[in-house]
Parts: sequence; structure tokens; C-alpha cells
Amino acid sequence: MSIPAKATLATVGSHAAVRRAIDVRIRFTDGFSTTARVFTFNGLIDGREHLLLALGNWEQYAPNSSQQSVTAPLARLHSECLTGDVFGSERCDCGPQLRESVETIAATGGFLLYLRQEGRGIGLYAKLDAYALQEVGLDTYEANLALGHGEDERDYTEAAQMLDALGIGSVRLLTNNPDKTRQLTALGIDVVEEIPTGVHLTTANARYLTAKRDRTAHTLDISSARTRT
Repeated sequence: MSIPAKATLATVGSHAAVRRAIDVRIRFTDGFSTTARVFTFNGLIDGREHLLLALGNWEQYAPNSSQQSVTAPLARLHSECLTGDVFGSERCDCGPQLRESVETIAATGGFLLYLRQEGRGIGLYAKLDAYALQEVGLDTYEANLALGHGEDERDYTEAAQMLDALGIGSVRLLTNNPDKTRQLTALGIDVVEEIPTGVHLTTANARYLTAKRDRTAHTLDISSARTRT
């Protein structure tokens, strides 16, 4: 996806406000658990119910903190994936990335933004239609195009709005996707460092990960990754 023509949030008045924050205990199937402060928002530009999970010692990054950190917080923009996050599908690497990101961010403090962008923004039903096309030889991007969608329709304006609402102007971004950095930067969030996630390779998602590396320049060292069983 191209960098949005929205410039910064300030130039278009696209500011959001915290609606409510509540503590939620999170537990994964492998036993890892932590508590997240879950923020909801008013004024998100697409009207969807995106969430921001503040993890670990996140308060150190608040603008009014008495122990203000000199480093930028870790942040992860995680697009919702029902099949991977909830049902454990191995066609993608979304579930393992979510699990890894929560633990990594909780260890140092920071934010995981859970964005309602199923199927790189095309929706759940269309994503499953794309799966059917992948069964006959198309890769994940070709399938989206064949259905009349873009390769990647995600817009991270809402992510920038949520960070801005908490007074977060710079992040260390946990990602393999350079488009996330480009879009956040264009929206006025300073990405001071990119930190890659792990390569969660399985026999079922090898072609998917290869397509992400080759077509959209994801920083994935697939050749040296161990296949997960």
C-alpha cells in the first residue's frame, strides 16, 4: 500500500481520544500470561473498534510520567487474523507473531495495537475466498488482486491516532513490514528503530512467507529459519 496522502494527523484534524481503559488478564495456550491495560477510543477515522494493549511497564512512556523513559517504547501493529490468532491456522504466521509480540513488549513495556484489518484489509470472507484461489496456485497477493482487491489495503491512520491519543510520538516498531514504518512516519509518528519479529516457518506457510519477502520486501530470513512442527 502506498503512503497515505493524509500527511500528519495534525494537518487533517484526525485526532482521537481515549474512551475507556480496563485491565484484562491474557493467557495463551502455552501457559504464558500477562495483564494488559486495554484502551478503547472515540474518533477513530474508520469507525472500527480497534484496541491498544498497554503491556509491562508502559506507564514510563506516558507524557506525564515521573520516571519518563529516555527510549521510545516498543510497539507492534498487529492486524486481526481470526484464522491464525484464534483458530491456530498455520497458513500464516499471525498467531505466533501475536504470541511473541505480547511477551516481548511485556518484558520492557510498550504497546500492541490490535487492528481490525482481517485479510490485509479485505475482510474475513474475502480472505477465505483468497484461500481458495491459493489452493489452485495463486500466491496470497495474486489471490487478492484476482478478487478485485489491492495487494494490501491496510491503512494505519487509526494506529497513529491511538498512539497520538496516549501522547506517544515515537516508537521502536516490532515488524518485518516496511510499509508500516512508511505509513506511521508519514502520519507523524517517529519510528526510531525497526525490530524484526521471528520467522515462524511451517510447511504450511512457507509459500506465504516467501511471497511476503519477495513481493512486499518483508525482512524475513527464511533460508536460515527452522521449520516449526
